[in-house]
Amino acid sequence: MSLALGILLFMGCSQAPVMKVYSLSIPTTQQYHSSPFKQSVLKVTYPQSVREQMSQRMNFSYSDSDYGTYLNAEWSNHMSKLLQGTLMTVLDESMLFKAVIADTSTVTENYKLESDIFAFEHRVRGRESYAVVSIQFTLINATTGRLLKSKRFSYKEATKSTDAKGYASATNQIVGKLSTDLLRWLR
Repeated sequence: MSLALGILLFMGCSQAPVMKVYSLSIPTTQQYHSSPFKQSVLKVTYPQSVREQMSQRMNFSYSDSDYGTYLNAEWSNHMSKLLQGTLMTVLDESMLFKAVIADTSTVTENYKLESDIFAFEHRVRGRESYAVVSIQFTLINATTGRLLKSKRFSYKEATKSTDAKGYASATNQIVGKLSTDLLRWLR
């Protein structure tokens, strides 16, 4: 009987740590009541990663060649999906466009917004710790296929802690800045 009790106690003490799940917050969005795109439909394509493998896992690095993912923390969805959903919400709430749709929609769009992710990670370098996001946006006239404009936005935000929680918090601050800058650029 003491062996069974010992096994139960051991099993209770050896449980894996709880998985922490983080998401992107939808930043407060300024509404624009006049816009050259007011009667246009914008299709937001699924963000593509140029350099990093994007997934639900949270990436970190200790050097330019030493990468990893957090074992007990992850994003609430695939990072590209979170970004696409956040961008669509921000663009829709801004009222710059008549409608903002996903690339899975069969609705005919007037414009397409493509995004390429160059960096989306937590970087720890000695005593410094920061979230890094670098995304290039390309606005395309969907009717002609002509490039209208393209711009790369890069951010580096210090974290309050060197763990996933600090990284997620700093990333949400970056997403707020990115949203504001993207809306200004599109106007």
